[in-house]
Amino acid sequence: MATGRTHRPATRSRGIPEATVARLPLYLRALTALSERSVPTVSSEELAAAAGVNSAKLRKDFSYLGSYGTRGVGYDVEYLVYQISRELGLTQDWPVVIVGIGNLGAALAGYGGFASRGFRVAALIDADPAMTGKPVAGIPVQHSDDLEKIIAEDGVSIGVIATPAGVAQAVCDRLVAAGVTSILNFAPTVLSVPDGVDVRKVDLSIELQILAFHEQRKAGEEPGEDAAPQAAAPAAPPAARTTAQGGRKGPDGDVPAVMPA
Repeated sequence: MATGRTHRPATRSRGIPEATVARLPLYLRALTALSERSVPTVSSEELAAAAGVNSAKLRKDFSYLGSYGTRGVGYDVEYLVYQISRELGLTQDWPVVIVGIGNLGAALAGYGGFASRGFRVAALIDADPAMTGKPVAGIPVQHSDDLEKIIAEDGVSIGVIATPAGVAQAVCDRLVAAGVTSILNFAPTVLSVPDGVDVRKVDLSIELQILAFHEQRKAGEEPGEDAAPQAAAPAAPPAARTTAQGGRKGPDGDVPAVMPA
């Protein structure tokens, strides 16, 4: 079986924009659900709604893949699953190492979606000697002293960092030096990597803060307890409520007193 070290996805060489690449997994997830229900074809509108994008953007994204669908029929679900999987490099084996087997690392090790999407957890690595040999999700944990050897033997090009922030950069440096060229970082810190190494950061606290922002916007900001009440603005004279064309407006004129957020 081909490994991640010898085969790379063709997306960059074919000039597919990064924004489109980021949406391809969304389309694949929606298409896989349709395939599991034995749905043969899907319209751009239906697939866009399932993926959470607008149909015009979806059609533009698929044009980069050379897939345009059939008028009145839509897209062939099975073919699109194969086409997107091929572009994402999911038709081959990608061995992955997870470094840091705490609660998060252990949860990632047990995630069943890796294997079904072309990823094989080749090794679990931790610096704690007490963890060495302990099975997690059926895989024995190996000590971090063997990290370079493991990467070389398994041809690993993708590493997952689930360590504390304080050691994440050092782990990253070792992964890169050993030949890893793509890193998924769960540590709450920004990693510095050389050119040619891709890093994707997953920070759950940041995502929650963004959701909190939207919740605040939806609820409406409440004034502080010590905020001084504003004096009511004097009513405009009648002449000010008359437009240049002679038509009369309401008491607030052309612009509402409070602009919507």
